[in-house]
Amino acid sequence: MADFECHGHIVLDGNDYRKAMALHRTGLDRDVIRRQLENCREQGIRFYRDGGDCVGASEYAAGIAAEYDLDYRTPIFAIHKKEHYGGMFGKCFDRFAEYEQLVHEVRERGGHFIKIMVSGIMDFNRYGELTGGTLEQHLIQDMVAAAHETGFAVMAHVNTAEQIAWTLEAGADSIEHGYYMDDRCLDLLRETGAVWVPTFAPVENARKSGLFSETVLDRILKLHRANLQKAVEMNLPIACGSDAGSFMVPPAEGCSIEENYLKQAAGPKLTEKLKEILEQGNKKIQKQF
Repeated sequence: MADFECHGHIVLDGNDYRKAMALHRTGLDRDVIRRQLENCREQGIRFYRDGGDCVGASEYAAGIAAEYDLDYRTPIFAIHKKEHYGGMFGKCFDRFAEYEQLVHEVRERGGHFIKIMVSGIMDFNRYGELTGGTLEQHLIQDMVAAAHETGFAVMAHVNTAEQIAWTLEAGADSIEHGYYMDDRCLDLLRETGAVWVPTFAPVENARKSGLFSETVLDRILKLHRANLQKAVEMNLPIACGSDAGSFMVPPAEGCSIEENYLKQAAGPKLTEKLKEILEQGNKKIQKQF
């Protein structure tokens, strides 16, 4: 199963975001991207779903991925609301008409799906808090609907129970991260059939860094593991995506690391059931996106 990376960023190096992006400051460094793809091949990765970027790295990777025996999918860039989280991965909109223009740009550039940034990221020093802003319910509904009307599946970066619930109610096809989920969200995952990509690796690895509050991270992970166990018991669609390339998540080894964290979270009694669910969830991502 570690041959599926359902959430990665080929543009990042797993160490320093600024340095990784600086490599492409004067234009895309194609040799860097080729090395990343070669590393993926060496690790046995066959499927890679990128989260997009603002320098054309995933767009270029998708065009040459067949040379590396990779089935590669990309949204080209992620789409975020102006002054909200997501600038490092894509393009922003202010008026809704601008969002619709970005959706059409993805289509014109050969993107495979739409990625939207519904919420910010977790504050690792304040439990329950996010940085980067959240979206209104009606806007989430309109964004998902516009993408679907254009023929795209929707990958949604989202955290907190309310935002996750709104995103599922809007019809998003996958929930990325999904931290601070509650039972209502789990029920909605069952009702909608959306795939959950929990991305344990960035938070588990951040806990080991000593840079953030261990108490806060322990609370975050305790809830996330409990939700993962519930999701497995409910036979919900789950896929393996590590957020490869993000801080402390090695680009090519991320999916193997994530799979181990998923197994640890599920526990020995649910390991075999998790294996079946991941196989189904990974294939569902491959089919829909």
